[in-house]
Formats: sequence, C-alpha cells, structure tokens
Amino acid sequence: MEQRLSLLTLGVKDVGSARAFYERLGWEAADSSGDIAFFQLPGMIFALWDRAKLAEDSGLPLSDGGAGGISTPAIILGTTDEVDAAIAEAEAAGARIARPGAPTFWGGYSGVFVDPDGHAWEIAHNPHWTIGPDGSTTL
Repeated sequence: MEQRLSLLTLGVKDVGSARAFYERLGWEAADSSGDIAFFQLPGMIFALWDRAKLAEDSGLPLSDGGAGGISTPAIILGTTDEVDAAIAEAEAAGARIARPGAPTFWGGYSGVFVDPDGHAWEIAHNPHWTIGPDGSTTL
C-alpha cells in the first residue's frame, strides 16, 4: 500500500453549518451538494459528510464523539505567530479553543481548536519540518 493520505472525511451533524464554519476560516468548497462538501487542499481532499451516513458507510457505530472515534487533523505552519493567528481566526469563526498556542515538549509550538461538531484540530509549528510554497509539509 502506498504511504499517503488522499482524503480525510469528518462526520458532522449538519453539513451546511459545518461548511459555513470552514468557509468562515477562508476555505473554499470545491464541490458540494446537500449531503457532502469537498475542499481541495494541497495534495489531498478534505470532506464533510453527515455523521450518521459516514458511520453507516464505514461500518462503525455512531457515537456522540463523531463517526468512527477520534481523529485530530493538523495544520503545520511556518512560524509561531502564524499558529497564534490561525487559532485566533478559528475562534472568531466560532471554534472553541481547547489549548492556546504554546511551546511543546517536542521543541515546536502548537494549539488546538475544536470545530462546532467537536472535531479537534491541532495548529502547529514544527521547526524540524519544511513547509513548501503550496502548503505541503515534509519531514
């Protein structure tokens, strides 16, 4: 199996509301219908889908924490200031801040926001990784 991530789908309560949240972050839906919203990211696709349909499709039980358990998508940025700005932008868009930006035990800097459906997103700066002009991240 190739080592890659092509699509990340989050199960949400209301696709329209979730899409509006991510659009308030400045993201643009590339394709969507009432059932699903797709966002083209550098090198991969991010999707929002009804959590009950995602659970059924995945063969996993539906829980209050979302379909299929816990996932923590992460966005790696070039500086600590960018991390703080992204977390502030998420809060202004309606996210709850679970952990403000701060130095980490691994020598970087990160914080966490939680979207309206309860998905935690880590926003981090890792001085050991490289961010390409297209937003791609390499070890």
